[in-house]
Amino acid sequence: MKVLIIGSGGREHALAWKCAACTRVTEVLVAPGNAGTALEPKCRNVEVGAQNIGALVSLAKRESVALTIVGPEAPLVAGVVDAFQAAGLACFGPTRLAARLEGSKAFAKDFLHRHRIPTARSRTFTRLSYDPAWLDTQPLPLVIKASGLAAGKGVIIADSHLEARDAAAAMFEGRFGAAGEEVVVEEFLPGEEVSFIVMADGRHVLPLATSQDHKRRDDGDQGPNTGGMGAYSPAPLVTPELHARIMREVIEPTILGLAADGVPYVGFLYAGLMVAADGVPRVLEFNCRLGDPETQPVLARLRSDLTVLCEAALAERLDATRAEWDPRAALGVVLASGDYPDSVSRGERIEGLDRAADLVRDGSGKVFHAGTKLSGAEVLTDGGRVLCAVGLGRSVSDAQQVAYRLAGAIRWPHMRYRRDIGYRAIARERQR
Repeated sequence: MKVLIIGSGGREHALAWKCAACTRVTEVLVAPGNAGTALEPKCRNVEVGAQNIGALVSLAKRESVALTIVGPEAPLVAGVVDAFQAAGLACFGPTRLAARLEGSKAFAKDFLHRHRIPTARSRTFTRLSYDPAWLDTQPLPLVIKASGLAAGKGVIIADSHLEARDAAAAMFEGRFGAAGEEVVVEEFLPGEEVSFIVMADGRHVLPLATSQDHKRRDDGDQGPNTGGMGAYSPAPLVTPELHARIMREVIEPTILGLAADGVPYVGFLYAGLMVAADGVPRVLEFNCRLGDPETQPVLARLRSDLTVLCEAALAERLDATRAEWDPRAALGVVLASGDYPDSVSRGERIEGLDRAADLVRDGSGKVFHAGTKLSGAEVLTDGGRVLCAVGLGRSVSDAQQVAYRLAGAIRWPHMRYRRDIGYRAIARERQR
């Protein structure tokens, strides 16, 4: 069978790599892909943009693609799954209406409140309804969110009312384009963040391996919020008891609530959760796809055939489906460019990729590409988050050592990365 992966980031490289490893898959097309997917065995990049829905449908028909998996959020929110369904093509992901969970934070907050799913207190404003006087009465810190899609950068944690007012004003004035036409103001939730990702078939869910990421750019969880600077799996924070509580209080009510609202959800569902001292898992956000960089360590641990799992979800058979996992931990370190997330340096030659690959020929790791492109035989930077170095080991600490050996083998002029990915999990391991 042929598989089509839509997207060009690190998540899509991991999806393509995992599908290519399936014995029944003859070829994986990636639209548009990156340098990593271009070099991956059994994979072929196709120069079709991830949001060119008509061309993607035509590609799937022309190539007799048996299964399409959508990576990024923008085509999901634009209705790519609806278009594939209308053409009679199998496409794993939520429909346009279901993808509003990510496409509109205002919609998601209303949904959470209506279905009594734990989340932060919030209020949604448009430019006309915005009330800075109300904002000045709220306890600090405050979380200011652009409601629409902002490539993971539309969230600002304000430590002063002036900073909060400036953040809201910048969003209304177009800092994040149309994403800031509505702004959600939330209470700040202290605690520890965890990523909880499942596959859904409209009625049933199959939880994936737990994971935890690092949103802040700098060591010690300092600096600006980013799309994610690293992640690891499993997440020691998620005990069996907490896992059951998340399923009971967040995931199952979400899937049942969407079905009751007439919008059955099929696809990957990512719940970004904050677990506070009281043990309540509260929803920070929903993503309607696999997380990035969580996907890389999670799929590095997946032993099951991903295409079989996707087909089971499309057939509403997840209740009879199991996923098998590598018992080792996996940890991924994002190698970023320039002053990401504020600015990036493109076109810089990346050195050391062959040297890194030699370090993990025993299957103990993998370097996934995100913001890269090929120029002849050279791999160049082409985005903010450029690579994700993933290590596997008996513990998170062991996996971290492999990941940082990989990172240390790679160079380009303006490379940066955090040096403490996984520190919370490693501290827990040392306490045992």
